[in-house]
Amino acid sequence: MVFTAGMRRNFICFSTIAAGLMLISLSVSGADKSKSKTGVGPSFKGPIGLQLYSLRDQFAKDVPGTLAKVQDFGFTYVELAGTYGNTPEKFKQMLSERGLKPVASHFPYEKYRDDVESIAREAKVLGLEYVGCAWIPHEGDFDEKECRDAIAVFNRAGEALAKHGLRFFYHIHGYEFQPHGNGTLFDLMMAETKPKWVSYQMDVVWAVFPGQDPVQLLKKYGKRWTLMHLKDLKNGVKTGPLTGHTDVANNVVIGTGQVDWPALLRAAKKAGVKYYFIEDESPSVVEQIPPSLRYLEQVKF
Repeated sequence: MVFTAGMRRNFICFSTIAAGLMLISLSVSGADKSKSKTGVGPSFKGPIGLQLYSLRDQFAKDVPGTLAKVQDFGFTYVELAGTYGNTPEKFKQMLSERGLKPVASHFPYEKYRDDVESIAREAKVLGLEYVGCAWIPHEGDFDEKECRDAIAVFNRAGEALAKHGLRFFYHIHGYEFQPHGNGTLFDLMMAETKPKWVSYQMDVVWAVFPGQDPVQLLKKYGKRWTLMHLKDLKNGVKTGPLTGHTDVANNVVIGTGQVDWPALLRAAKKAGVKYYFIEDESPSVVEQIPPSLRYLEQVKF
């Protein structure tokens, strides 16, 4: 076959375009590969995400810019706690534009009690797998009546949400460890909520701060733990209070506080935790997230 000058020009043009497309493809592939490895390493495999409440102050000022920051950190998965003034439809679009997948969200206790179908509708728009509650309203010390009321709400809500293909979870907050019988009110909650309808999210600080051993809790209740909040408690902070409150500045970079992470992550893996979310409520959250991710990438267990 004889190549004319025009054919040669076309060949060179197409070859140049093809080479450019290949470089773009390799660049995107490399970026995706790098992002997929953020926060995971030889031992910790995740999947790792971010609880967006960590950046609540930033969201109050700039929602698109804050979502871009979440993307820059390298996260793919996120857990929500509201949509920051946007409709669920708009917020889902904003997440999708930045390659962020919402896996779970927290909704108020009152909604689970009074209008669980509204939660189901919003969750379906957002594309969630899990919907949870992170606080049971109570006066003074959490007591048995408040616990039993919550158990009834959670069982009803969990069954209703399951009909929509959603999994309900309760996020521990520390006050549930009030003594009760031979154990705690948390043990009562675990015993009386139905595994078919109700899962649990361990917040590591809200296990450690009230004086519990998160490793033993993981071993004791195994598969009931579906999700986990990864956060660390500052060294020197006294543990034992059952208030569910501590200074947000006591949240420190993962691996620099009181938590025995190798033991905890080993137990969480054995329990079958499905998703892990960093939640850092400190004023230094933007500076602390990157080293927390680097710790998870290199921790061995």
